[in-house]
Amino acid sequence: MTFEQQILKVLTEVGEHGISVQSIARHVYNMNNTLFHTPDYEEIHTFVQQYLLRNSKSPQSLIEATGRRGYYRLNTSGSADARQLMFDFREEQQSIDEEEASSCESERRDLSLNLFDFSS
Repeated sequence: MTFEQQILKVLTEVGEHGISVQSIARHVYNMNNTLFHTPDYEEIHTFVQQYLLRNSKSPQSLIEATGRRGYYRLNTSGSADARQLMFDFREEQQSIDEEEASSCESERRDLSLNLFDFSS
């Protein structure tokens, strides 16, 4: 997964309130930090900052500034691609929630044997 995809994933999870450049950079850094490879945080922060500035210039851009300095979100009103990303994320989140609910249900069922049941 590239940095661009990771930035968009973070922005889809945040929603309409937006998130700061520093927080996005921290999330991307954590996504790429492994036991054997530690990326340079300053390099990631610079890339995130430039990517957001580059992709938030026009009203039809995928990303927009929120009004607070340094905060960005997906442009769901002006970009069809951003609306599609939000839709895809919601579908993915719903399927994950359904899977978790079904696994919790199966764990909750009492499958223990009744020691006082003489019917068998």
